[in-house]
Amino acid sequence: MNQLSNNSTCSDSTTSIAECRADFPALDQKINDHPLVYLDSAASSQQPSSVIDAVSSYQKHDHANVHRGVHTLSHRATEAYEGARDKIVSFINANSRREVVFTSGTTQAINLVAQSFCRPRMRAGDKIVITHLEHHSNIVPWQLLCEQTGAELTVAPIDEKGQVEILPLLAMLDENVRLLAIAHVSNALGSVLPVKSLISEAHSRGIPVLVDGAQAVPHLAVDVQDLDCDFYAFSGHKMFGPTGIGILYAKEALLEKMPPYQGGGDMILEVSFGGTTFNDLPYKFEAGTPNISGAVGLGAAVDYLQNIGMANVTRHEQETLNYMTSRLADLDDVRMIGTADEKASVQSFMLGDIHPHDLGTILDHQGVAIRTGHHCAMPVMDFFGIPGTARASLAIYNGKSDIDRLVQALQTARTIFG
Repeated sequence: MNQLSNNSTCSDSTTSIAECRADFPALDQKINDHPLVYLDSAASSQQPSSVIDAVSSYQKHDHANVHRGVHTLSHRATEAYEGARDKIVSFINANSRREVVFTSGTTQAINLVAQSFCRPRMRAGDKIVITHLEHHSNIVPWQLLCEQTGAELTVAPIDEKGQVEILPLLAMLDENVRLLAIAHVSNALGSVLPVKSLISEAHSRGIPVLVDGAQAVPHLAVDVQDLDCDFYAFSGHKMFGPTGIGILYAKEALLEKMPPYQGGGDMILEVSFGGTTFNDLPYKFEAGTPNISGAVGLGAAVDYLQNIGMANVTRHEQETLNYMTSRLADLDDVRMIGTADEKASVQSFMLGDIHPHDLGTILDHQGVAIRTGHHCAMPVMDFFGIPGTARASLAIYNGKSDIDRLVQALQTARTIFG
């Protein structure tokens, strides 16, 4: 098991999960004279000291450009960068490090698949299938692709609980579909999709599958070989890592056939004015100087999560989510948005006729940070006939006392707004 910094209180002991808050220095502050309660991890999680220290140590002692440098600092930087890749390979159980591509985040990873895998293969009359639950990052790249190719974007419906309607989705998977692109966990509602069975159904029809795992990787154990997904995308900043770093996992056989997404340094072996020989995987898709410090931080975040154990993370967060759902449901005038049978880490809601932005402002005055608005999922809001929601989202540093503070702040807001 990977070791954390000496000041870490979290481990694989379930009794210490609630103490994880001490590992996150940003949480040790007051906002408007109240101790901070951070319930916005679905937008961006806080970073533990071990991640901050890893990035700082790299910047202080090892910073240089990676690959091809013969001096010591370049060797150190390359070791740290490639070491982070190896940690990701283990974390998601990829078959090979050639299948793990560093990106700037989930958004770039999905755009890479849209332009490099799909665009050369798409023709007028072809289809991409997504669901009504998707984040804008898993909608807009496909809309752009359809404009470029004349293909059609088809959207599977959801029900009033915020669950994808499986039978209509399967009925859409006909011979014209070139890709199924689905979220693993909805960022707006927390709904967990049955991705493994959907992947199996798609594959039985010869359809490859991309999974947006941005909201799953921080909260659930993800095994890409077990899922048998063709592509899996996620971001560092939602799993205790830095911003501007993410991962595209893709099966090696697919990456081998895909043309480069961007051209430039480090994705080449040889360049002349007559032509270019591209680099081996995964470097063919990593043009330019990468976010080295971001990769180092992401590797440290993986260490942190693995030290706790994803089963323990899931268990603790599920208990906290159940408590939050129960407490919110007991409040008068609360409308729960998203009540899927299987959920992870997120609850959206409305409080009476209070606009979510107003509610978020009142809660911030009491030191409680939530996200308000459409959460980059405007079609979801349109489905429920609302402009947006208040969204409380959890991480391992949240416990029942945070939920009690949230409920108390909501009661104050209700009093203020009459």
